[in-house]
Amino acid sequence: MLGIIFSIVAGIAMSFQGVFNTRLGEKIGAWETNLVVQLTGLVLTFIILLFAGDGNLKNIKESNKIYLLGGVLGVIIIYTVMKGISALGPTYSIATILVAQLTAAALIDAFGLFGSDQVKFGMTKLIGVAVMIVGIIIFKWKC
Repeated sequence: MLGIIFSIVAGIAMSFQGVFNTRLGEKIGAWETNLVVQLTGLVLTFIILLFAGDGNLKNIKESNKIYLLGGVLGVIIIYTVMKGISALGPTYSIATILVAQLTAAALIDAFGLFGSDQVKFGMTKLIGVAVMIVGIIIFKWKC
């Protein structure tokens, strides 16, 4: 149940963040917004780490180096979400992002990539993605 709650909070926060970043980007620029977002995230994370950190940064040398690209992906995500929302509006953009996320996650599961357990991606999951895509098309359809 906790996983569902965290996922709902993440989805709501990502939608708000996308809109907030887009509106700020309209005033100060996309890359400037990306800088502000990353810096405020760094400061908040550092403060939380001081009080609630439970890991060990020294273990980073034991991690697969490809996982260090998470920060690079964060920059790409912030920029492309802002541009998507700016071009398509929040609902259409976020819906498209969700389908892309679900498809990428399904491929990661199906092939057991990046240390994930392999999970079969059968016909029912393909139909689910197709229904989401049809939903986006219907939502955007202008009568």
